[in-house]
Amino acid sequence: MRLISIDVLKEGMVLGRTIWNEAGHPLLKKDVIINTRIMQRLQQLNIHYLYIDDEISKGIEVEETVPPAVRNKAITTIKSSFQSMDGCNPVNASYILDQQSKTIVSIVDELLSVVGGNDEILTVLTDAYLFDEYLYQHSFQVTLYSIAIAKELGYSVEDLRLIGIGALLHDVGKLMVPKEILTKPGRLTNDEFKAMQMHARYGFDLLRNLHSISLLVAHCAFQHHERIDGSGYPRGLVDFEIHPFAKIIGVADVFDAVTTNRVYREKMLPSQGLAIVESGSGTLYDPRIVKALKRAVVHYPNGVILKLSDGRRGIVSRQNTLDAALPWIRIFEEQNQMLTATYEINLVDYPAVMIESVETDYVAPPKVE
Repeated sequence: MRLISIDVLKEGMVLGRTIWNEAGHPLLKKDVIINTRIMQRLQQLNIHYLYIDDEISKGIEVEETVPPAVRNKAITTIKSSFQSMDGCNPVNASYILDQQSKTIVSIVDELLSVVGGNDEILTVLTDAYLFDEYLYQHSFQVTLYSIAIAKELGYSVEDLRLIGIGALLHDVGKLMVPKEILTKPGRLTNDEFKAMQMHARYGFDLLRNLHSISLLVAHCAFQHHERIDGSGYPRGLVDFEIHPFAKIIGVADVFDAVTTNRVYREKMLPSQGLAIVESGSGTLYDPRIVKALKRAVVHYPNGVILKLSDGRRGIVSRQNTLDAALPWIRIFEEQNQMLTATYEINLVDYPAVMIESVETDYVAPPKVE
C-alpha cells in the first residue's frame, strides 16, 4: 500500500487501511473501492492523506507500533477521565483527578509495555483515526513520543513511567480554557493567546496538590512550553531551570502538534515535522532530545513515495533500525521511466544519494502500448 494526498485520489482506487472513528468503529473499511460519494465524505472529514493499494506498492505493509485496539481503549479512557473534570472548579477537578490516577497510570503502563518492549522505530499513524476533539488524541500521542524519546535517552523504567504520566496530563489545564478559544479555526487575538497560555499554570495548579501523583508531573504541565533560550512561557525559564522531563515533553508536544491535522491547518508528514523541530535545536530545544526524537521515530513511513537525487523514485518498503532517516526503498522508476521489474535498495548503502522530496501527489505516467 502507499500513502497519497486526497488531491490525487480517484474513483476506482482501493483503500489500503481501515479508517476508524473514536469509538473504535470502522468508518471506511480496507479494500473498499473509492467512488465520488466516498471522496466527498473524506473531504468533509478533513482527511488529507490516506493509504491505497495498487500495483507498484503491492506487498508493502504499514503497521502502527500501538495496535488499534490499544489506541482506541487508551484514548476513550483519556476522554472519559478528562470529561469527568469538565466544567468543575479547580478544587473539585483536582479531587476527581486524584480518583482517576490509577486509571491514568494503567494507561501509561500499557503503553510502556508496548513501546518499551519494542525495539522497532516508533510508527504513529494519525491518518487512520478520526477523533472529534484534538486534546485526547494529542495527549495520547505526546505520551507515545515522550516515552520513545526517554527510552532512547536511557531513562529507567520508573522515570519512563513518570515521564509518561507527565506527558498524558501535560495539557490537562486546557480543560480550564474557554472552548471557543481552544477550537477557534482562525488566528488567536493577543488576549485569546494569553488566555490559551494560561493552560500551563492551570495544569500545574490542578496537579500540584494531588496525593497520588508525583509533584514532578505538575512541573511537566507547568514547563512544557518553556524553551532553553528563555523565549517560552509562562515564566521564561532558561535551559538549566527547566526540568529534563518537561524538555522531553515539550519536544514531543511540538512534533505531534505539527504532524496532526488541526482545524486551522493541514498536518505535516513526519520528515517535515522533524525538520521543524531540528530547526530549533540548540535554541528552543535541547539538542540531545532532538537527536533522540530523530532516532526514535519514523521519518518516512512505509508506503511513502520518495524522489531521490539520482533521478530514481521508490516507495519506502521497510524501516532501517541502523538509521531511521534512511529506510529501504522499492525502486519502480528511473529518470521518469517506469521499470518492468522493481528492486529494493537500502539508502544506508548509498551515502551520495539524497532524498529530494516526498511525493504524496505522485501520479504514475501513462503506460506506453
